[in-house]
Amino acid sequence: MIISVVNFSQVPDGEVQNVIRVVNRQIAADFEPYWYMGARLRLEGKVGNRPVPQSPVELRGDAIIYLWDQIEVAEALGYHDANNRGIPYGFVLTELSAQLGEPWSVTLSHEALELIGDANVNQFAAGPHPDPNQSGRIVFHWYEMCDAVQAESYDTDGIPVSNFVLPLYFTIGEELGSRNDFLGTALPSFGVNPGGYVGFFDPVKQDMDTWTADARGSSRLRIKSAVGRARRSERYRQLMTTLEPQGTQLSEGSQLRRRSTMDHPEIVVTVRQVG
Repeated sequence: MIISVVNFSQVPDGEVQNVIRVVNRQIAADFEPYWYMGARLRLEGKVGNRPVPQSPVELRGDAIIYLWDQIEVAEALGYHDANNRGIPYGFVLTELSAQLGEPWSVTLSHEALELIGDANVNQFAAGPHPDPNQSGRIVFHWYEMCDAVQAESYDTDGIPVSNFVLPLYFTIGEELGSRNDFLGTALPSFGVNPGGYVGFFDPVKQDMDTWTADARGSSRLRIKSAVGRARRSERYRQLMTTLEPQGTQLSEGSQLRRRSTMDHPEIVVTVRQVG
C-alpha cells in the first residue's frame, strides 16, 4: 500500500520528509511484524493552495493524507464518501495537534496506522462494552489501531510517533503472556488507556457510541468533535444508515465470520436480516 502525503501546511517539505521517513520506519519495524500489514508513505507535489479531497489530483498511491495548518478546513473532513468514492484519505491538522498537546508527527503516525488497519472503514470486532457498568454486554468495536492508546507516544530517531494496539487487543478474554499494545502498558483487551477513547456500535441502542477513559479522553474527543466529523466516524455512520433501509440489524446474536491471515485473526461482522 502506498499512501500519498500532500503538504499544504507551513511545515517545510524537508521536515515533512524527515517525519515520513520515521513513520515508514515505524510501520516496517514495529507495526508490520505484528499485523502483517504494511505501507509506505510518500511525499507528493501539491496542486493549488488547499486540499481538495473530492478531486485528489495529487494521488499517486492507494490512499492520501493531507497536511494542513488551520482547522477552518473542517468542512473537508465531513465530505461524504460519494465525493471521494473508494479513495481512503485523512487529514493531519497542525493546529488541531497543537490543541491536543501533541506533535503533528504523532497525528500523522496515528492516521497512517489506522488507514493501514482498516482503509475502507467497514470492519468491526465483537467484544465487551468498554464501560464497566455495562459488564456482560457485547458491542461491535471500531477496528481502530490507535484510539484506545492515543494519548501515548514513543520516539523513533528522536521523533515521536503514536502508540498502537496489537492483534491480541481484539480478543475476548485475556491470553496468558499477551501484550495488547506496542508499549506494553498492561492495556486489557478492548480496554482504554488514560486519555483515550473507543467507538463502537451498540446493538441495544442500534446506534454508534463512544466511551472515554477519563476527563482527558473526554477533552480530546471534544476538541476533535469541534472540528467536525472525520472521514472514519462519518463512514461508520454511513454504514449503519445504509443497512437500516434494508431492515438489517446488528444484534448480539449476529453471526461473525472470522478470517485469518497467518497468525493474525481478523473478525468481520456479518449481519443477518430480521423482521
